[in-house]
Amino acid sequence: MNRYLLFSLLSIVIIFTGCNNNTKEVKFLDDSFLNTKVGTIVDQKMSKEIIVIKKPIIIKKEIKKIVKKKLKKKTITVQQKKQRFKDILVPIITEIYHTLEQQYQSVKRDINTNVNRPYIEKLKVEYKAKTDEMLLHALKPHPISIVLAQSAIESAWLTSRFTKSANNIFGVWSFNKKEPRIAANATRGEKKIYLKKYKTYKSAVADYYKTLARSWAYPKFREQRTLTNDPYQLVEYLESYSEKKKVYTDTLKKMIEYNKFYEYDVK
Repeated sequence: MNRYLLFSLLSIVIIFTGCNNNTKEVKFLDDSFLNTKVGTIVDQKMSKEIIVIKKPIIIKKEIKKIVKKKLKKKTITVQQKKQRFKDILVPIITEIYHTLEQQYQSVKRDINTNVNRPYIEKLKVEYKAKTDEMLLHALKPHPISIVLAQSAIESAWLTSRFTKSANNIFGVWSFNKKEPRIAANATRGEKKIYLKKYKTYKSAVADYYKTLARSWAYPKFREQRTLTNDPYQLVEYLESYSEKKKVYTDTLKKMIEYNKFYEYDVK
């Protein structure tokens, strides 16, 4: 847009300063005009004012701004993009993981000692768990490496449109018209797809954990994560997360291994 604005300014000035009604002579801009900052433009031959500049027109400065703006758009390397991703998400995911793990251990003790039953029953309703055992399956957090691998895939290392516009780093869909959400470009048949909109990455991670804890699609995954912390075994039970099924879970394994996400898992 700046280029077209600059062209328009030059055209207007040429029209007003370049035509002499008596001789029909067309004059061309010279350096004296390019250096004009404020005041009046004077016809050197006629010693007569032609147009008064009410606001500063500093063409050289405008050109420099455009060039400078273009130079600022530096490309980021893949390694820089990945490092930025880890710098942002690892602390957030680690904090939420420890909070959920503490809750899991606390509820597990309460169930074993048969205390705080009203609180436990409330949690069972919240997590759609019919039994105490199912509640523990729901509350147990899975390894950080899996969370990192899924968020890297779903958010394209925090560069996707959904991530930038809605802080949605896991591609979580929305089926509630009343909640904040944005429309996807794709559809399923004639049905439009919406994705949840989050205030922060932290709220997105917390909701992701809760979604896997409550959804009807992941009972085996929840059960297995109380038996093992091996991310390579657990991702086998996440086929329902993507339409790609086995290809998706194989990709998760490769992401964990290649990017050494396993190094962030709590031992």
